Amino acid sequence: MKLYKRQDAILRMVKSRGACSIVELAEMLEVSDETIRRNIRPLIEKNLLDKVHGGVVLPENADHEQPFMRRMMSNAAAKETIAELTAGLIADGDSLMMDTGSTTAITARFLRGHKALTVVTNCTEIARILATQPENRVYMAGGELRLDDPAIFGTSAITFVRQFNVKYAILSIAAISLQGEFMDHHMVQAEFSRAIIGQAQKTIVVADHTKFNTRTFVKVCSLQDVDILVCDQPPPDALLARLEQSDVKIVLPDAQARNQV
Repeated sequence: MKLYKRQDAILRMVKSRGACSIVELAEMLEVSDETIRRNIRPLIEKNLLDKVHGGVVLPENADHEQPFMRRMMSNAAAKETIAELTAGLIADGDSLMMDTGSTTAITARFLRGHKALTVVTNCTEIARILATQPENRVYMAGGELRLDDPAIFGTSAITFVRQFNVKYAILSIAAISLQGEFMDHHMVQAEFSRAIIGQAQKTIVVADHTKFNTRTFVKVCSLQDVDILVCDQPPPDALLARLEQSDVKIVLPDAQARNQV
């Protein structure tokens, strides 16, 4: 395939998905990772694509922008580390509720090797990933589908999840303040997350280090509502002290672990 044809193919693939990793593009076009990097460089220089860690996304002003897919590519290595650690906490046959978020969606990918999971979610991406395993039972909340997220929100979604009781609620969070407040960007997201906390025996929050010592618009929950925090780096000392005082277990990569579950 000639250079220009390959670049056109790359643009079509990214436009159809919102984001692609270098590895994915190389596999789909049957070339090396380095060939893909050479091909995308001019596209980035012309502002046809934006570079993120491990891949490319559509520019923010593109007509076909998919914010959720952009978040999936942002800080992807840290999120994959968190997802693998979280999957290690889950056993075959466990029951889960998972809210919508890039880190929970990546966690779903790492749960594909598990068997006989019962999963309740409002995220179409999580449902799609885990429903492919024949022994899993996946329940999808109904309600309003948001434009910028593959997720269902609203009163009907909350009513739906309150029919279930599960072992774990897995939450993707936007910010964690030094005071131990877990926060999100939108009211409807926070309401759904609070609802699944109430239906679970234990709550797991998955958050990379960029979420520490930040604040957003809506409070989801407090330290007493969280049992386990999975992250890629240790929290700041002030937050770490509050987490430990509240008996929140902190799961980190082995090299950085302080208080493994």
